[in-house]
Amino acid sequence: MLDRVTSVFEVLAEPRRRRILDLVRAEERSVGELAAELEASQPSVSKHLRVLREAGLVEVRVAEQRRLYRLRPEPLLELDAWLAPYRAAWGAGLDRLERHLASMDDLDHRRPR
Repeated sequence: MLDRVTSVFEVLAEPRRRRILDLVRAEERSVGELAAELEASQPSVSKHLRVLREAGLVEVRVAEQRRLYRLRPEPLLELDAWLAPYRAAWGAGLDRLERHLASMDDLDHRRPR
């Protein structure tokens, strides 16, 4: 799983690929639609889509003369599972900070004014 997560991180490091995923998350999009939305050339968008497809992040469906791309959430779910222990650690750290700040607030309220 770690190799797959690393691969997904590498693919998502490119901002334009993240933007493409944002666009295909809600609905299927053609290369032309994506190129127009991104204000990029179709060959450039096609290259990004190939990388996303090879990483398993999008899939393509042929509809008449068009290729329509849509999000494949499975690799993102694997990434989310890998991140879960880190979120738990962050949450625990934030809980400790909240308790510390609350204790400081309690001390301020106990001091005579």
